[in-house]
Amino acid sequence: MPGKREEARRLEEESSKADLWEDQRRGQEVMRRLSLVREELSLWDALSEQVHELQELLALAEAEGDELVAGEIARDAERISGELESLEFRAMLGGEHDQSNAILAVHAGAGGTESQDWADMLLRMYLRWAERRGYRAEILDRTDGEEAGIKSATVEVTGSYAYGYLKAERGVHRLVRLSPFDAAHRRHTSFALVEVMPEIEDEVEVEIDPDELRVDVFRSSGAGGQNVQKNSTAVRITHSPTGIVVTCQNERSQLQNRLMALKVLRARLFEIERQKREEEQARLKGQHVAAGWGNQIRSYVLHPYNMVKDHRTDFETSNTSAVLDGEIDPFIETYLRSTVGEEVA
Repeated sequence: MPGKREEARRLEEESSKADLWEDQRRGQEVMRRLSLVREELSLWDALSEQVHELQELLALAEAEGDELVAGEIARDAERISGELESLEFRAMLGGEHDQSNAILAVHAGAGGTESQDWADMLLRMYLRWAERRGYRAEILDRTDGEEAGIKSATVEVTGSYAYGYLKAERGVHRLVRLSPFDAAHRRHTSFALVEVMPEIEDEVEVEIDPDELRVDVFRSSGAGGQNVQKNSTAVRITHSPTGIVVTCQNERSQLQNRLMALKVLRARLFEIERQKREEEQARLKGQHVAAGWGNQIRSYVLHPYNMVKDHRTDFETSNTSAVLDGEIDPFIETYLRSTVGEEVA
């Protein structure tokens, strides 16, 4: 907290400078950050004040032997303990972009319909999780499978600390179940890849040269009414240096889809740089980095028993239906707690 108070002091000093708004973006960033720091300080100060008040009340109750008041104090102490645990966990989300919105992408692995159905199940899980947390989740692009499920989908998750939480989910997710698509009803193993990127604002470090972009427009294949179907509103952007292709067909206008596609492209380029930094840090530390499809983080077993297990922390539960319905916070929190002291960008 002393560090946060010092940051608040510096930001307040900068916010009072006469030339702050000469750079509009810098002015907005300073005021946004100052608001967040003040909010955090206010929460901790309020909790600290409650603790002091409770200590004074406890001293009086003990002096007078008032067991009824002591019982009320015990209940208040339990409530404050819960609030403290919540604030302590939030304090772990101190990464540079943890407070940002998130862009989440789900990709089906090899295996055709099986993996495409699994990718669709994961997409639903994250949409339900966002709903439970009061976040707004908007599907920006979705490519359906031929028979069932999805080949891939990209979702924008809007809400405070969306990226800070969801970054725990990136990696390969493995499903073991009796296949509903196999006439012999045999057990199948499916894989899907989850990518998570912070939504990067225009002023943040990613540079995009317009001359390196190829922009194509086409008719949307998704929902949106006749107006969308008749006009070429969907946008596909190809970034020549990296070969990254981003599509967006969710919005009603071509301009809106173009702006959203550029937002996703910025996030993907940022993720590439993050991975490069992570791999270089691991190389300097002599650590092995499992990349791509080898980086399996979690298994979901529906047969011959029910279990979801995170391989990074060994946290597991047998309530698979609840997990697939969006109750993944225990996995996220356990993983993030295990990374305290490490850099999880």
